[in-house]
Amino acid sequence: MRLPTRPYLVLLYTVQSEIVKCIEATGSVAPWLFLVLFLLASFLMIWRLENMAKSGLEGTILGTLVMPYCSGIGNLIFAYVLGRQGGEASEVMTNCLVNNVTNMTFILGFPAIFWNMSIIPQKQDNNGKGKKKKKKKKEPKSSQNVYKLNKLSLLLTLIAVLFFTGATWIVGGDGKIDFADGIVLVGIFLFWQCFHVFEVLKGNVQQNRSFDWMLAVDLLLLGVGAFAVYISTDWLVAYVSKIHTGFISAKYIGWLSGWLMVVPNGMLAIYYAITKRPEVVYTSQVGDGHICIPLCIGIFALFKSITMPQFFQAGMLLLVGATVVHLLFVGFFNRLPRLAGLGLTAAYGYFLYKGLLK
Repeated sequence: MRLPTRPYLVLLYTVQSEIVKCIEATGSVAPWLFLVLFLLASFLMIWRLENMAKSGLEGTILGTLVMPYCSGIGNLIFAYVLGRQGGEASEVMTNCLVNNVTNMTFILGFPAIFWNMSIIPQKQDNNGKGKKKKKKKKEPKSSQNVYKLNKLSLLLTLIAVLFFTGATWIVGGDGKIDFADGIVLVGIFLFWQCFHVFEVLKGNVQQNRSFDWMLAVDLLLLGVGAFAVYISTDWLVAYVSKIHTGFISAKYIGWLSGWLMVVPNGMLAIYYAITKRPEVVYTSQVGDGHICIPLCIGIFALFKSITMPQFFQAGMLLLVGATVVHLLFVGFFNRLPRLAGLGLTAAYGYFLYKGLLK
């Protein structure tokens, strides 16, 4: 293994080595401790997003531009680690498909079963027996405009999912994604991100708002979290790759890693659903999908061609179908109803059947 020569890289490598040695010294408990480290680092990054929302990044922009990198950093690191260790390229596609299908079906469908997923708040009447109806203050027009803008941003993001999924489906139609395909996928993702960066800057100019100085501190903490995610992911991938029997083994590393990366997303969705911010629930999950498809796949393909897993077609079809469902309900009804949430959850069960059982 080639050691780093630059001072800051040497420092990071030394810190990583010491952390790994300390955790490995615990023996059989080490895998669980690395798993805890991954989860704690992910939650650290998500926690600081709340403060970043007060520093010039709000609502759907926060969910589209910042949260995806925090919740999707594990997928990027997994692709890098697997490539560095010479793992199966198809596992990167499996990881990304598991991540995206879980986000678009189960992670968005489950909150809709228990909480209100209305992008534009509905009028609530108190119809309880023996209780008088209370007059509710009418929301100011500016608030309604914010809700409508959030809805439009979300619809645009969902359309981007269709575009990104369709592009990946087309370039992977021949059974593999190579260097040229990777250039295309990374290029369209970078264009999408540039669009949102300029949206943030334009919004700050229009509202005469600047970024808070705490933004630098938050970015530093996000960097610490990302480094901890890298350490834990690097060790866990190497650990599972050495196991060749049972479900927790190298054979299912794409599935296992995909589910692991989804855990912070699920907690994020439940938190924002409880706090009645469904627009962030939506955009955080949809935006996280952009990190996997097309960015993770595109970056990995620049170094090594990716072969498609057997359930590639089924996964892509589910992604497109779920996205169309979200577009219809958000576009026409401003919400994801409970029945649709149940349907999306059932669709995820079908995905598990096609990918694991069949």
